[in-house]
Amino acid sequence: MKPVATAKSWELAIGSHPHMHGLSGSATALGIFDKTHRVLAGGPAAAPTEVPTRRKIWDLDGSLHCSVIGTCLTTGELRGLVRKFHAPLGDKLSDHELHTIAVSALNHRDFLAKQIQKALDHRHAACIRQFAKADSIDDLRALWNEARHAGDIPAAYWAALTHPRTTDSVVRQVFGDVHMLSHLVGAANRADIRRLHQLEEEKASLEDKLARQHAQLRDGIIARDTKINELTAVLSAQIERKTDAQTAPAADSEIGTLHALVADLRKLLDRETQRRERAEKRNEELTATNARTERARSILEEEATVLRAEIEAAETQFAAADSDEALSDDLNLAGATILYVGGRPHQIARLRSLIEQASGQLIHHDGGIEERADLLPGLVSRADAAFFPVDCISHRAALTLKRLCQQAGKSYVPLRSASLASMIRALRNDEGGLTALSRSAAE
Repeated sequence: MKPVATAKSWELAIGSHPHMHGLSGSATALGIFDKTHRVLAGGPAAAPTEVPTRRKIWDLDGSLHCSVIGTCLTTGELRGLVRKFHAPLGDKLSDHELHTIAVSALNHRDFLAKQIQKALDHRHAACIRQFAKADSIDDLRALWNEARHAGDIPAAYWAALTHPRTTDSVVRQVFGDVHMLSHLVGAANRADIRRLHQLEEEKASLEDKLARQHAQLRDGIIARDTKINELTAVLSAQIERKTDAQTAPAADSEIGTLHALVADLRKLLDRETQRRERAEKRNEELTATNARTERARSILEEEATVLRAEIEAAETQFAAADSDEALSDDLNLAGATILYVGGRPHQIARLRSLIEQASGQLIHHDGGIEERADLLPGLVSRADAAFFPVDCISHRAALTLKRLCQQAGKSYVPLRSASLASMIRALRNDEGGLTALSRSAAE
């Protein structure tokens, strides 16, 4: 099939796409919930006797195209499709430009859009067949939740959005889950990436130092060998002169001078040998330190993976609980006011409900992402204690909160993670102190 696009049309597509004009992800997300109903009711109502069929990607609302392309196709697959569409541009475009071109093409239902539809169906064929067994909305939701817990997000996302029985509420649910998953993954990886960068910098410094040591050792050996060769030549010349002039009156004096020179050079050689041995020993120590650093980095990566799994397991357990009372029935805050700074926005409502059931009050600040940082002093003055998750708060916000709490004489508690389990565990451990603070404030 002959490509229908030109380099000029690609430039127009890139320039007209909302992502190229700074449109925020949150605005796009809000547009999905306003437009999804039109996607599901976009065509005339089917006759009762018609068998529902799966939707094509161009049948979905345009605000869903970005998340489908970014979630359900890899960059390599997308680049291969664009290369078929227009070969000269396939290897020159950046990942973001590829993404923008693909999203724009879906609005025109052109050759590239049809190729993307085929690629998505082929890549996720197994999951599509599994979702085809769903005969009701409840079955569809159950299959989505099962795939989400198993981590098979791309295939399940495509299968759920294009399923014949998908409704407005199902689209809202699956898009919301995918949207929040990106926040969770980003927050969990920040600490690991920061530590990994530190280890890489330390490794680079050690390798540079080791290279300098090798260069110094090599130069010392070369200088020593050169000196030995010069002395050997001088000694050979003196011996020849001694043989040729046995009766020369100055022969004994020259030989004595030569012996003294040889003795000095031997001392210099001994010192250079000792310096070389020290350099080799230092080289071995640096090599061992570098190996230990590599092992420590590997261990930290494994620990980060385990911690992420623990967080996901804990969140799953809370989500599966029958009621919030089961988590807070043994917790009594006696009217204490809790300040929670940072964390994940989608957990605040549930955290507020848990604290209110435990006879407490929650006030929240996002750490300066959308709310102003100058609101923190007033919130600290109203609170009995402050809590913040160390993995989901900016470094500046954490330092500001600690300083304000110290100035106001309020206690602050750093949490290991932004999970509900960490917060509830901290509240139970500090329950007596919060109760005393609350009674003292009331008096």
